[in-house]
Amino acid sequence: MTQILFLIPLVLLLAFLYSSVGHGGASGYLAAMSLFALAPREMSTTALVLNLAVAGTATVAYWRAGHLSLMLPLQFLLTSVPAAFLGGMIHIPAIIYGLLLAATLTFAAVRLFLTGLDSSPQETRPVRTGVALFAGGGIGLLSGMVGVGGGIFLSPLMLLMRWADVKQTAAASAVFIVANSLSGLMGRTLAGNMAVGQLGFLVAPAFVGGLLGSQLGAWKLSGIALRRLLGVVLLIAAAKLILAVR
Repeated sequence: MTQILFLIPLVLLLAFLYSSVGHGGASGYLAAMSLFALAPREMSTTALVLNLAVAGTATVAYWRAGHLSLMLPLQFLLTSVPAAFLGGMIHIPAIIYGLLLAATLTFAAVRLFLTGLDSSPQETRPVRTGVALFAGGGIGLLSGMVGVGGGIFLSPLMLLMRWADVKQTAAASAVFIVANSLSGLMGRTLAGNMAVGQLGFLVAPAFVGGLLGSQLGAWKLSGIALRRLLGVVLLIAAAKLILAVR
């Protein structure tokens, strides 16, 4: 129970930070939980449950603010949901691809910071269905395996490809995360990989942090501020992956 008391403020802060850019925060929760001697299966399952609480509040906030178009995330979800389900049934160590993912996230974060220096609005372009299906499948499979919702990979891809503006990306990512987290949990349930235990006490602080952060991101923060904040989130996730490999 002492571990839970230490994790509560960390989860609250991470949920606030991640939800402000439409993310569920699974990568951050995994980083926080890795500081304690917790079972990997319990950590990954809990991260997905917290994802649902936080990304769910972000979905509602960005929808109410008028930034959500369901057709955008649906193009990716057609393949990501079944892929996340399969990924949730696969048990492999994250070390295999940890360094590669860390390098990818760091590159995306740098690009976001550099493009954020330009305050002029970015013109968006439509997503090709074939590209969306391929990207969604890859992100979904990877997300299901490591216990994240996939927004940490989808957001930089959408922004760098100019498929949506920052707030539309945040809204689409929130929906994407909710669907993939549910699919991953279903896969874990069927494969017998579900385990939460006392970490279930973290759901309430995650919900509160997500509620506050998503309101800030949807209504208050500018597109440039969100872009830079997303860059910080990506760097946090990259640092977590590097530490996991050590």
